[in-house]
Amino acid sequence: MKFKLFLIAILFSHFLFGQKEIQRIDSLFNSFREHGQFNGNVLITEKGKPIYQKSFGLANEESKEELNEKSVSELASCAKQFTALAIVQLKEQGKLNYDDTIDKHLPELREYHKVTVRHLLNHTSGMPDYMQLMDSLWDKAKIATNQDIIYLFEAYRPPLLFEPNTKFEYCNTGYTLLASIIEKLSGLSYGTYLEKKYFTPLKMSNTFIFYRRYAPKRVISDASGYVYDFSSNRFVLAKNYDHNSNKIVIWLNGIVGDGTINSTVSDLVKWDRALYQNTLITKESKKDLYVPATLMDGAKTKYGLGLFLINDNTFGYYASNTDGWPGYATFIERHITSDKVIIIHTNYDEIPRLLKALRHILYSDDTRKKNKN
Repeated sequence: MKFKLFLIAILFSHFLFGQKEIQRIDSLFNSFREHGQFNGNVLITEKGKPIYQKSFGLANEESKEELNEKSVSELASCAKQFTALAIVQLKEQGKLNYDDTIDKHLPELREYHKVTVRHLLNHTSGMPDYMQLMDSLWDKAKIATNQDIIYLFEAYRPPLLFEPNTKFEYCNTGYTLLASIIEKLSGLSYGTYLEKKYFTPLKMSNTFIFYRRYAPKRVISDASGYVYDFSSNRFVLAKNYDHNSNKIVIWLNGIVGDGTINSTVSDLVKWDRALYQNTLITKESKKDLYVPATLMDGAKTKYGLGLFLINDNTFGYYASNTDGWPGYATFIERHITSDKVIIIHTNYDEIPRLLKALRHILYSDDTRKKNKN
C-alpha cells in the first residue's frame, strides 16, 4: 500500500512539475550516462514530494546488480552537516556554547586555546589539516582514529596556519574535533549518538557509520565504489586500485566527524524533511545553520554550519554539500527559498559537470510561470 501511494505521489508530482522538464532532466542524465560519465542515483524533490527519481547503471560490475534508491553510498564530507547539527543540539541542551574554546572540552588541546567551537564549525580556526600532519607522522600500517588525531596535535603542537577568524580555509580537522566533543559531552560514541538522535527516530534504516576497513561488516545493497584508472582507461574497483588516494582511505578509515557516514537518496529526503519541519532542533536554532560566518574584518564567508551557502538571483538561497572519497561522490543541495532538494549519489569518484544545467531546468521560464499561477 505504501509503495502504491509513493508511485501516485511521483506521478502527481510529475504532472505538477511538467513532463517537458522531466524529459529534459532525463535527457541530461542519460547523455552523461551514455558517454560513460555517470553511474548513480538521482532524487529531486519539491516540498518533500519527488519530482524526479531514477537510477543509472550498476552497483557492482561483477555481479551486474543494478543501482536503486536503496543503494548505500559513502557521503564523504556531506557528513559534516550531521556533525554540525549534533553540536547545535548540544548547545540547545546547555552542554556547550559556540564560543567555548575547544580546550574547555578537549583539555589535551590547550595549545589551541584561541580556537572556539564556532571556528571549527565555520572553517575559520586556522587548525592545520590532520591528513597532512599524519601523512608525515603516522604509521600507515595502523588505521587511525579521532583520538589518534588529538594525540598527534597534543604531542607535536603544529602551529595554527592563521589567527582564528581572520580567514576561511576548509579544514577537516575541525569536524573530527567536533565529533570528539560530541562524544565527550554526550557520553556516547559518535555513531551511537547519530543513530539514537537521527537515524532511528527518522527511520533512516539504511544510514549508518560504516568503517569499510576498521570495522568491516556486510551491508545489504552496498554500492561498490569505482575510480578511473588512466593506465587502462576504465573504471576499476577502488579497493583494488593501488594509488595513494586509496591508501589514504585505508589508514584514515577509523576517523569520524568529517565523513564515514553512508546513506541512500531515500533516507536523505527524510533528513531534509526533518530539518524543514524543525523535528530535530528548534526553528530559532535552525537559523544558525544558514548564517554565513563573519570574519574579524567584517567580511562574510559562504559557509554556515556544515553547509556552503549561496544566494542566487535565479535559484534563490540554497545550501549545498558536495564531495567525494575514492570510489564515491555525493551531492546534496537544499533550496531554502523554493523548498527543492537535489540529491545525487554516484559510485564513480566524481559528480559530472551537469549541475548548472540541472538548476536551469528546475527553474525554467515555463516552470516559473506555472508556479506563479
